[in-house]
Amino acid sequence: MEIKRIIILTVLIILLPCIILSIFLKEDKEPHFKYGTNLYVRVRREAKNTLEEVPLEQYVVGVLSGEMPVSFEIEALKAQAVAARSYVLKKMEKAKDDEYDVVDTVINQVYLNEEELKEKWQDHYEERIEKLKKAVYETEGEYLSYDDEIIEAFFFSTSTGVTENSGEVFSKDLPYLVSVESKWDEISPSYEINYNFSLSDFYKKLDLPYEEVLNVNITKTTSTGRVKELEINGNNFNASTIFSKLNLKSTFFTITQNGSIVNIITKGYGHGVGMSQYGAQGMAKEGYQYEDILKYYYQGVTIKNLKN
Repeated sequence: MEIKRIIILTVLIILLPCIILSIFLKEDKEPHFKYGTNLYVRVRREAKNTLEEVPLEQYVVGVLSGEMPVSFEIEALKAQAVAARSYVLKKMEKAKDDEYDVVDTVINQVYLNEEELKEKWQDHYEERIEKLKKAVYETEGEYLSYDDEIIEAFFFSTSTGVTENSGEVFSKDLPYLVSVESKWDEISPSYEINYNFSLSDFYKKLDLPYEEVLNVNITKTTSTGRVKELEINGNNFNASTIFSKLNLKSTFFTITQNGSIVNIITKGYGHGVGMSQYGAQGMAKEGYQYEDILKYYYQGVTIKNLKN
């Protein structure tokens, strides 16, 4: 009997660390938050160079006001609320030892506080804020998860008719951020935009010497046709440089010369990865619920709730 006890005790001593380790490894994938206690977002206000601590759900309301038109359908706004909440929760996980979690600009998510919204909306404040609060509080605590981890919930304004694979835009392949058709985006005012530059201004903006003839050669694109690299008069450029210096809406573009005028036509608005906001609006108009919208643009995800 004594030998049996010794054997059992020995086995337990050997296995116990493995059991504990496996439990902690599994739990480590879950959000490191307790609902209603430490859920304050540390927002860096870029214009004022200050730090503002905001309750999570209040922060999501402020992001919704800055990132999506308040005129959108309620189901599109709900989808945006869950995406915005997921985005900031992921940032909070990564920024635990940093001074702040997010900045209040397009670098992360555009955020406006109550005072700013009252000034912006004036007499329409009460009506509009109530609509945004409805979208946020009807999805309270919800976030997107893949393989028990909070996802990188990227979103953007308008697709080209399809979204992009994350690996082709951000050089990081994520299984839930894959290209899907987005046929609803033609309702966006940014679906296709026509730009005209004088030939001299075009060269000046790109720091190129003036030449009478403009030669453009697209050398690399994504699988959906978004430009990645190109040559202009023998000079190599990343599409992101052209996008930035010419203040374009998208890197899906064509460049042609018409005498002394350079014509550029862009399609879509934003990086193209994740949820298209105008796609979400189109889906909502067709009767899709916010859960359907999210699971369409973020493939294979589940919707979880911090309160659970």
